[in-house]
Amino acid sequence: MRLDDEAESQNVEDRRGGGGGFGGFGAGPRTIGIGTIIVALAASYFFGIDPTVIMQGASVLQGQQPQTQQHVPSHAPANDQMTVFVRKVLGNTERTWSHIFETDLNRRYAPPTLVLFTGATPTACGTGQSAMGPFYCPGDQKVYIDLAFYDELRKRFGAGGDFAQAYVIAHEVGHHVQNLLGVSGKVDAARRRMGEAQANQLSVRVELQADCLAGVWAATAERMNQQLLEPGDIEEGLKAAAAIGDDRLQRQAQGYVVPEAFTHGTSDQRVRWLRQGLDSGDIRKCDTFAAKQL
Repeated sequence: MRLDDEAESQNVEDRRGGGGGFGGFGAGPRTIGIGTIIVALAASYFFGIDPTVIMQGASVLQGQQPQTQQHVPSHAPANDQMTVFVRKVLGNTERTWSHIFETDLNRRYAPPTLVLFTGATPTACGTGQSAMGPFYCPGDQKVYIDLAFYDELRKRFGAGGDFAQAYVIAHEVGHHVQNLLGVSGKVDAARRRMGEAQANQLSVRVELQADCLAGVWAATAERMNQQLLEPGDIEEGLKAAAAIGDDRLQRQAQGYVVPEAFTHGTSDQRVRWLRQGLDSGDIRKCDTFAAKQL
């Protein structure tokens, strides 16, 4: 990606080394993250983490009301290469989605804040943990990421590259777009009326739509700035999407696949919907809920 001329976002909160506590927070609205399936299926295998602890952290997915969040010390983001990269990618998503909202939806886009943290941090959705991977909390409209996730994405899943890293952020920003458009609230309400298997199927459609929205961002950003993408970037993103498909992660973690437990979609589905957004650049082409076949 060519980001040299990109302006950096100012909506970045750096909690790394801030010592913020993570106790005393009840579960909030559904927290949706690109890394959550990694936690459920592969964390104990790859990281040696007790899966029961991880699943307790994932209890933020239950859709309860957020509780008041205590102050968490933060400071100006560092200027290391990766932090600057994240700020530039987020800045591009802000400009791109502002354009899409204004031209296609006749609405004003309110950008999320991106929180950099290590270990654990309080959120309006409960305790955020690095082992959960990057995630979005609708309760405070913030994207949370421990940048160490990128090392795991590259080393454990073979999905490196700057566009693969940008796709991770764009996917979580896609969840923010869903929240702004009212999709998240409707899905949470519907999920509470369903059994586990049906709720999982609905979650898959949510995640695949976020993949598609990530593709829409990249396609629109490329139209607005013809020099943004470089040869091989799209392939990096598609490889990352395939690497974190439910079927692939389950097979790696336990040697077999349980389709009814899917919450993010198969590798083929994730690639297909990311490609749908990339090829169309049209938010209207991302209606995974109306799709008869994912």
